[in-house]
Amino acid sequence: MKTVLIKISGKAIDNFLRSDYHKKLLTELAPGYDHIVIVHGGGKMISEWASALGIDSNFIDGQRVTTPELMEVVAAVQSGLINSKIIASLNSSGYKAVGLSGISNNTFIAKEFDSQLGLVGIPNLASPVDWIYELLDKEILPVFSSVCYDGNGNLINVNADLFAAELAAAIKADCIMFFSDVEGIIYNGEVKRILNETEILHGINSKQINNGMLPKLNSCLKMLSKGIKKIWIGSGSKSELPDIQKEGTWIIKSGEQFEKLHYVA
Repeated sequence: MKTVLIKISGKAIDNFLRSDYHKKLLTELAPGYDHIVIVHGGGKMISEWASALGIDSNFIDGQRVTTPELMEVVAAVQSGLINSKIIASLNSSGYKAVGLSGISNNTFIAKEFDSQLGLVGIPNLASPVDWIYELLDKEILPVFSSVCYDGNGNLINVNADLFAAELAAAIKADCIMFFSDVEGIIYNGEVKRILNETEILHGINSKQINNGMLPKLNSCLKMLSKGIKKIWIGSGSKSELPDIQKEGTWIIKSGEQFEKLHYVA
């Protein structure tokens, strides 16, 4: 049984909500994968709501500094409004989708990432994921927000890219696809079609890879180390589906031959 995890950034959510977009995407993936899992962010809308409430949004290395006041906005917008809109859109298109988060079934517990970031954490698997497989076997489409908690009832903001990496590893996904508002990874001044571990590390050290790309590429490194070989990053904010064979960036292990990888399993 093969599984693909789709991660939708906050900047690509409006496009994904269109039935003609998500239907085409899920239909295109169906021949190669038995199961599909979705993880979504919410950064764009969180910033908009925070601004409307007079709350500043500050970032360190692509991660949102999260105060207790801002954490309530993150949870309300990401786990509430955005997750509900995605579920409603998918179900109206004939899918059986269910809204979840990192808190669901006590699956993840988040530990503090950096004290400067406040209520921001790294997710750690805390319990078996058999229940997710049971949902998938019933043809239910899980849609996760990345909000987690610390095990003591306190909500924790988790970067959706990092959460997607941990969830993909936990469910042993065969492929993960990041749909954002970028054409791919810019390296040496151009969008790279294929990028390996060595190049990613060099890009991070040389500051070519920075800001919001840092958590995304760090999550890719972690996934490669855990055996996930198919990782794609590209645009999900255009009106048409990207041509995965020609657009975006494939992330592979150093020494791996790209010809061995394909869009579908």
